[in-house]
Amino acid sequence: MNHCDKEDQKVSDSEEMDTREGENGIGNQQEEKLGSEQQTVNGDVNADDDMQEVEDEFGEDESRPEATFQFKITNFSKLKETVLSEACMVRNLPWKIMAMPRQSQSSERPVKTLGFFLQCNAESESSSWSCNAQAELRMQNWKEDGEPFVRRIQHLFYSKENDWGFSHFMSWSDILDPEKGYCKDDCVVLEVHVVADAPHGVSWDSKKHTGFVGLKNQGATCYMNSLLQTLFFTSKLRKAVYLMPTEKDDASKSVPLALQRVFYELQYSDKAVGTKKLTKSFGWETLDSFMQHDVQELCRVLLDNMESKMKGTCVEGTIPKFLEGKMISYIKCKHVDYVSQRTEPYYDIQLNVKGKKNIYESFKDYVSPETMDGDNKYDAGEYGLQEAEKGVIFSSFPPVLHLQLMRFQYDPATDANIKINDKFEFPEKLNLEEFLQKSESSPARYTLHAVLVHSGDNHGGHYVVYINPKGDGKVNAWCKFDDDVVSRCSKTEAIDNNFGGHEDDISVKHCTNAYMLVYIRDSLKDEILLRVTDKDIPEQLRERLQEEKRLEAQRRKERNEAHLYMAVNVITEDQFCAHQGNDLFDMDKHKFTPFKILKTSSLLEFLEKLSQAMGYSLDQMRPWPISQRTNTTFRPAMLDMESDINRPVYELAESESPWTIFLETVDAESGAGALPSFDKDSDVLLFLKLYDAKTKSVSYCGHIYLPITTRVYELLPVLCERAGCPIGTDLLLYEEVKPNLTERIQDYDLPLDKALDELMDGDIIVFQRDDVENEQSDLPTAKDYFRDLYYRVEVTFCDKNQPNDPGFTLILSQRMNYFMVAKAVAARLNTDPMLLQFFKSQGYRDGPGTALRCTYDGTLRDLLLGFKPRQHKKLYYQQLNIKINELENKKPFKCIWVNNKLKEEELMLYPNKGDSVGGLLQEAKKQVTLSDSGTGKLRLLEVIGNKIFQIQTDHVYLDCLNTTGTSKTYRIEEIPKDQVHLKDDEMLVCVAHFQKEVFATFGVPFLLRIKHGEPFSDVKARVGSVLGISDKELEKMKFVIVVMGRPTPIPEDPEYHVEIKDFSPKALPGGNVQPKPWLGLDHINKNKRSRYNYLEKAIKILN
Repeated sequence: MNHCDKEDQKVSDSEEMDTREGENGIGNQQEEKLGSEQQTVNGDVNADDDMQEVEDEFGEDESRPEATFQFKITNFSKLKETVLSEACMVRNLPWKIMAMPRQSQSSERPVKTLGFFLQCNAESESSSWSCNAQAELRMQNWKEDGEPFVRRIQHLFYSKENDWGFSHFMSWSDILDPEKGYCKDDCVVLEVHVVADAPHGVSWDSKKHTGFVGLKNQGATCYMNSLLQTLFFTSKLRKAVYLMPTEKDDASKSVPLALQRVFYELQYSDKAVGTKKLTKSFGWETLDSFMQHDVQELCRVLLDNMESKMKGTCVEGTIPKFLEGKMISYIKCKHVDYVSQRTEPYYDIQLNVKGKKNIYESFKDYVSPETMDGDNKYDAGEYGLQEAEKGVIFSSFPPVLHLQLMRFQYDPATDANIKINDKFEFPEKLNLEEFLQKSESSPARYTLHAVLVHSGDNHGGHYVVYINPKGDGKVNAWCKFDDDVVSRCSKTEAIDNNFGGHEDDISVKHCTNAYMLVYIRDSLKDEILLRVTDKDIPEQLRERLQEEKRLEAQRRKERNEAHLYMAVNVITEDQFCAHQGNDLFDMDKHKFTPFKILKTSSLLEFLEKLSQAMGYSLDQMRPWPISQRTNTTFRPAMLDMESDINRPVYELAESESPWTIFLETVDAESGAGALPSFDKDSDVLLFLKLYDAKTKSVSYCGHIYLPITTRVYELLPVLCERAGCPIGTDLLLYEEVKPNLTERIQDYDLPLDKALDELMDGDIIVFQRDDVENEQSDLPTAKDYFRDLYYRVEVTFCDKNQPNDPGFTLILSQRMNYFMVAKAVAARLNTDPMLLQFFKSQGYRDGPGTALRCTYDGTLRDLLLGFKPRQHKKLYYQQLNIKINELENKKPFKCIWVNNKLKEEELMLYPNKGDSVGGLLQEAKKQVTLSDSGTGKLRLLEVIGNKIFQIQTDHVYLDCLNTTGTSKTYRIEEIPKDQVHLKDDEMLVCVAHFQKEVFATFGVPFLLRIKHGEPFSDVKARVGSVLGISDKELEKMKFVIVVMGRPTPIPEDPEYHVEIKDFSPKALPGGNVQPKPWLGLDHINKNKRSRYNYLEKAIKILN
């Protein structure tokens, strides 16, 4: 607990006070409620102003954002316990003043003080609510000219920290001192002025209070929610999105349809709208929704995607029409009449914030020309190299202007990206006429429409957006959209409080400032913010989205009522025919006919439902529940149709769900009107299978009712008939007891209850012809067949080097050894078994584990021990270039081969175990193609972050190199002729590419020879030669020396000569040496956009 003494500053550290309500609290608080608020259609920005007028006068409305209330404490000097004021409602939450006497331990003797806290929603049992608030805690002064004693707090109130304030707000003696004026007639008055954000996790009705609804946060999608609200309130764009044809689109993959769905819900829903279907249409995985991204980048990617989807439709060109402006990039020579210019479109403008006071200064900086002189002169063709000015000027501004404030920049001092929280002002009304090449048909005057705000740093944070839906200038016309919570706010909160630079202002969250601004052109405001009605939404789209809602409501109802129902899986006899395994079917793989019935339904009601669905009368059907026996087999069991017919199915199923039953029906070809009777006391249900040794397969031969006293030989004619062989054919009979236990029936004179082990309904008899030709089969008997079946297993083999490879599945025997498995896989891949290497599957996650040696002496069953019985079995493999027995004496080494044109190619080498870098390079020579006129000598480089870290010498052992689980890569290249032998005044330096920020390296780095005292122009020429670029391209590059992450520009003076010491590492305190300096080439990365956070994953919309 933090204690604040009276000597503390007015704005001091505050704390939580975990105190419960006491007695003797006297409150003077009256509340009045506003009349019912008029509701509008969400996003209907041209609705009546009644709601706005009500919100402008918050009065005593319980949803008000701020309030001032007092607590008068009588008999103050006798106060001994905690007291609480009456509740004051702000943002629909109860707020109370809490006071109590305290003892300060900060001095030699205890000092009595007053504890003063603000309490919020303390009596709530919910643990999910939160509310951010700022407050002034005041001790009123009774003197006419006396000033109250004030301290300020800012806190996120939630269930575990529902009060905040000061344990030692003021000393007891100062309060009672009559000269100070805080106590009169032994009474003090405590006052609080609280300003609260709309709360989260409680029943805050956004639509009731604002007319709009928010968007649910999936985990870290606040940046997306802010952008979607901004696009939604750009009504002209919303209308165009509705008109995109999506009739034939896949509901799960169509981005336009998903965006239509979100906009429709935002327009008509009463509650916060979900975005999971939208992110799913992007092709994002669940993890993508928990990763913070850049809202500016998402804006570009989403608009590009929508523009491409609008092509060829009735709304083609909508996005360029309203969001695209044009700028002219020019180069103008100073001394000759030559100008080069080109017109380029843009969808947003990125403005510098660092060192700029406001938008106008940033625009002036944006259009200020850059002088091209010295070594950077412009090649003006026939005029040669000329001094020139290079810059941009705007030829047009779009109707909807997106301004991106560059708050994230690279800091050389820390070698990392930082967020710039400096104050940067932006006006509500913006006039950009002075930045146009020439005036347009309408003035370039704009009104601020949306402010996207970021709180946090470059590692993450939170986005909210402030929007003025109508684009008018009313004081309380703004709304704050904070994910699922929407609230009215003042113009000051929306604009002034987001300039940044408020580190000393407790009323503004730390590191909170505008990141993106949206302005609407005044002359087109009515067109862009037009009213969107039902008529603007195609009828087909409305019907489709309403049908989706109806189906979702139905599914939700089913989920809510799911506990009242149970599932029943029905299987019929025709589905037994193709089964080749144990029992009558495979419980895991079989596709049943599913039914859903009330648990309280009787068996008769269920059979009536089956009768309607299957087309059989009740007399033509008989249900046999599938039960699991103690020997793990699944067999049909009997139901007592007389006594059980009115019992609830849930009882008959013994609470099992789904309940699986075999539905016996009459043979349709027999024409029978009913099933034969079955005596539960004297009859038994048997199933019959025929085994063919020649084909090594079984055939289902139906079922039969028999009295349990029937002797086995009496069954033989039936078996011959079912098998289609002459009566009297010699047969061998077996009982299929359980997997790997099939017993021969020896004595045919015995009755069934004696011949079969524990005779039960659902027993299976397997029979086959007693034929001498069966001995020629490797599975001559049914017993052999089922023993072989017991060891069969389906194994999927996936290519280790192909991520997400579905692989192929083989049916193998668990008794196979390593080479048997390798032979089977090799046959499938049409390769040599010795050119395969196998890997176990990792137990804790899906992926390849340790490699198997070819001398492995276990069986396939041993390899699969880690899998659960019904778990999918998987092994991994990779195809080799050398035989597996040779590979196991080698060390696989993955690296990159770079040829003399700096083209990269992945290379897998197999040097001997215990070998050195020299041996690795000898192996490489066998696989790579060297240049005809080269040195024939190779070297191994260690590359980290697109920079060459060091050259590994030939004698270094490969075991000393860490090749797994690191960010480094190893590359092999041929040593250029000029780098084989270096003189004393020469050295090799790493050359790497970057764009603006030295941490954002890209491309293929390379080593370059430099010589002490040589003109730097010679170095530039060698760089151009290595890169194979023209002098004109070379002139566009800026050269810097990077030491410890700090770039030092190389002078463009033609007299500048190389200093070797500039590229030599310096000694550091403690005996360490700094990293080797490198030569940086600063130029545009044409392949990839530089990111504001190097840890951030690129945003992609895959559909």
